Amino acid sequence: MEALRRWLEPRLVGTGFERVEIASLSALKTVALSPTALLGLEITAVERRGKFLGIGQDGAWLVFHLARAGWLRWYDTVPAALARPGKSPIALRVAVDSAAGFDLTEAGTRKHLAVYVVASLADVPGIADLGPDPLAPGFARPQLDAILEAAGRSQLKGVLRDQKVLAGIGNAYSDEILHAARMSPFKPASSLTDTERDTLLASMQGLLRSAIEHADGMKPSELKDGKRSTMAVHGRTGLPCPVCGTTVAEVSFADSSLQYCPGCQTGGKPLADRRLSKLLK
Repeated sequence: MEALRRWLEPRLVGTGFERVEIASLSALKTVALSPTALLGLEITAVERRGKFLGIGQDGAWLVFHLARAGWLRWYDTVPAALARPGKSPIALRVAVDSAAGFDLTEAGTRKHLAVYVVASLADVPGIADLGPDPLAPGFARPQLDAILEAAGRSQLKGVLRDQKVLAGIGNAYSDEILHAARMSPFKPASSLTDTERDTLLASMQGLLRSAIEHADGMKPSELKDGKRSTMAVHGRTGLPCPVCGTTVAEVSFADSSLQYCPGCQTGGKPLADRRLSKLLK
């Protein structure tokens, strides 16, 4: 999302909202401001808060969260046709006065993409509840220590992907961070030694910065494939680990899954494939 923000910023800042068309009413999560309140307003900023992107200016923001199956389709020239409710994957169409713009689309039948029109970014509930961003200035061991101690015996995987605890990591990069740190996803958060905490912090910040640098400058249409190409374990079940060659394994839950390398992360032992699993003895 940070790479997407960087790509959009120079193309949108300085332009004005010309069209804002809601094609999926279920995607619009706010009623305090109408989408028409954006029309004619100059875009002065493109901001990221965790996995939310905000486009607009103080007093009127278009904010969206793409969820699992959503994405942004950019146009140098926006189609003249109106985005209308129906069977199309389009949830929102935005055109600016440079003739450019974008659609927000969502695949599948589960509709979780969310759009907000708000006066302040803090008016979005998901933003107000965000934990600290691990790439924010000043995030260091004291902040990580407080998070791990507050999490107690909670599993590291869940701690890293919880947006109320740490903003912006999510499912894919929590798998990658734990692989880079050579830690089990089910390791209790508060059990980490000082050395392990240093390793986790370095892996978290190093991997996220590297991912942003790799994706910087990519078009929105290229970002997903670009992200997949850097993954060591996430989405690579059954393939060899690029570090040790062990077959990447998976644990499936009701609505998600995690991937890990038994060789790098769990001493060669597989994790049982159920929600509250521990290492098999």
